[in-house]
Amino acid sequence: MKQIWKEIKGILHRFLDLESDRASYNEIIENIEKGVDFRGTNLWILIFAILVASVGLNVNSTAVVIGAMLISPLMGPIMGIGLGVGIYDFILIKKSFKSLMVAVLISVLSSAVYFALTPLSDAQSELLARTTPTIWDVFIAFFGGLAGIVAVTRKEKSNAIPGVAIATALMPPLCTAGYGLATLNFSYFFGAFYLFFINSVFISVSSMIIIRFMRIPSKEWVDASQQRKMRTSVVAVAIITMVPSIYMGYDIVKRSIFNRNANDFITNEFQYNDTRVIEQVITPKDNSIEVFLYGSPLESYELTRLNNELGDYGLKDAKLTIRQNQQNFDVPDAETMRTGIIEDLYRKNEELIKNKDEKIALLEKELGSIKIFDQIQADVCAELEVQYPEVQASAFSTMKIHPKEGKVDTVTMVYLDTKTTISRSRLAKMEEWLKLRLKTNDVKIVQQ
Repeated sequence: MKQIWKEIKGILHRFLDLESDRASYNEIIENIEKGVDFRGTNLWILIFAILVASVGLNVNSTAVVIGAMLISPLMGPIMGIGLGVGIYDFILIKKSFKSLMVAVLISVLSSAVYFALTPLSDAQSELLARTTPTIWDVFIAFFGGLAGIVAVTRKEKSNAIPGVAIATALMPPLCTAGYGLATLNFSYFFGAFYLFFINSVFISVSSMIIIRFMRIPSKEWVDASQQRKMRTSVVAVAIITMVPSIYMGYDIVKRSIFNRNANDFITNEFQYNDTRVIEQVITPKDNSIEVFLYGSPLESYELTRLNNELGDYGLKDAKLTIRQNQQNFDVPDAETMRTGIIEDLYRKNEELIKNKDEKIALLEKELGSIKIFDQIQADVCAELEVQYPEVQASAFSTMKIHPKEGKVDTVTMVYLDTKTTISRSRLAKMEEWLKLRLKTNDVKIVQQ
């Protein structure tokens, strides 16, 4: 058993080893410290990246926003804080924090100036996506930060850093905060700024964890009490940062479940021949479902049944409001509702007309086939009587033969009423002629 465990440990060590391609401690520290300073080139790149991201958010272009995130040098001071905490370098912590504050201030102000001047003032989906951070953003920042710091500590640099910059999305939240400042929408400002704060804190925490895991020597000597104090501070900041996002994440999950259950309820329970759902308004915040119907009014017992069915869909406490026909026009947006009803009726009539046209075309085709069949039957019967004078009357029809075993077969049945019995050889000749005339290989003759 010990030998097996030893082999498993050896395999895990080979696959998960972070030491074999690790850069030297001095190289790691130097690489991270290079990105901490925000002056000259770095500062101008940051301003231009912020403006590019602002334009991308303004016109709702995901590609432009991704491009701006690749340009941004914001990751440097955040990893610098993580490194400083990991090796107890208080000077580096202060320097990185100062650089980060300068970068944040310039980013928000640059974005605010842009959004104050742009003629496009509507909040697009790319902007709105950065206003409600959740616990999933914590996970993204933490695991993205782990990937980033591992990449920084390698001898050979990979493409992980640009990927982390895109995944953790440091720049868009600052642009959204600038938008909130420019439009005086402080709910956007604080929501976006909180998302940036989450990303910064957990990238720093993940950087610190990897630095400590690699046992990079401390830059300054600190006693055990100072170490405990710093670790406690880091844990406290992480927990304080995470708690609101857990609540927001729970709220989003709760709203998603309510929406899904409400849609299932409406789809399954409002199945009526003469009544249709023309609109539905689901409001998880108010725990309400509003359904607009058109057609035959539902009876009171049916309305009671629908309310009783809510519990089966996890909507026991939901408020169900059903508006029927004239009630649809008593809502504030009655004109829109009226237009919706007209459009729905027009669409329904179009579908009915289309279906009727298709049915008429099919019936006409079948009627045409019957007329052709009748004409062919008359011609063939006349020809039979000329070729075979003993035939007094004849008829034929296509029939399906259902055998006890095997496939159903289609046969053209030919009925002959004759004065005298036709010989077998002449019947065989007649059968060959009928196959050619009727263009079928399955002909059966019945003689009377």
